[in-house]
Amino acid sequence: MTDGALLLDKPAGISSNRALQEARKLYGMEKAGHAGTLDPLATGLLVVLFGEATKFAGPSLDSDKEYVATLKLGERTSTGDAEGELLEQRPVDTSEAALQLALARFRGDIDQLPPMHSALKQGGVPLYKLARKGQTVERMARRVRILALESTRFEPPFVDIRVRCTKGTYVRTLAEDIGTALGTGAHISALRRTSSGRFHVADALSLEALQAMAPAALRLRLLPLAALLEDLPRAELDAAAEARLRNGQVLQVSGLKEGVHGVFGPGGTVIGLGSAENGGVLRALRLTQVTEKHVKSRA
Repeated sequence: MTDGALLLDKPAGISSNRALQEARKLYGMEKAGHAGTLDPLATGLLVVLFGEATKFAGPSLDSDKEYVATLKLGERTSTGDAEGELLEQRPVDTSEAALQLALARFRGDIDQLPPMHSALKQGGVPLYKLARKGQTVERMARRVRILALESTRFEPPFVDIRVRCTKGTYVRTLAEDIGTALGTGAHISALRRTSSGRFHVADALSLEALQAMAPAALRLRLLPLAALLEDLPRAELDAAAEARLRNGQVLQVSGLKEGVHGVFGPGGTVIGLGSAENGGVLRALRLTQVTEKHVKSRA
């Protein structure tokens, strides 16, 4: 198989790592990763990266995400979702107008306290491992941005919402905060990631669909390395400049804006990621491995 990215529609009930391993076996790849974890309860878009594509997880991790979620009002759980222990029940005495007012409070920049049941690490240990031992530790609130937040169904005790948000946003925490604002409490009963950056779940396939495909069809489902860099500004290098960059030299490239760039060589070959500074100074961040195939293509 070849390097590239796979858009996978993860099912409920398995971890992101389990879904990744199943896909890796199908493609016969030794090196694999993904661009953003989904909880076992959650379904939807998981961007799986194979081979050299694992070097470009950063842009996907940093991209905006979109989710659709079902909130169950009147119940608060230990994990903020349906898998947790029921902590509290309250009457669901609210209205759609009250819901709209509550949602308006969470649009834009907000501070979120990361949940204990999360993969965020403290002292090198994921918080969820501490939570399973009954431990609670102090966490710092983090600033996130809710770009869009709307309700698509109001049938108490269930409410469906669509949320588009920046990286690091916990939809479970958002659901709990909405429940607090309504005075009912709430938890997530279903969660689905529908997009990550420019990638959409409508273009993804399930594990079952992939397992039914022939090897040639599987290869056609892989996105090329360049697709992972399309949202970044582009830096074009000739063969001589590419060689200098790969040798650890800093380049002077006119016309580059400050920030991370996708770096491309002759014929559109993906070189990697570079960081541009004021004055057009380009430094390497993550570079692809030079293969015999690359060498022959430039001969």
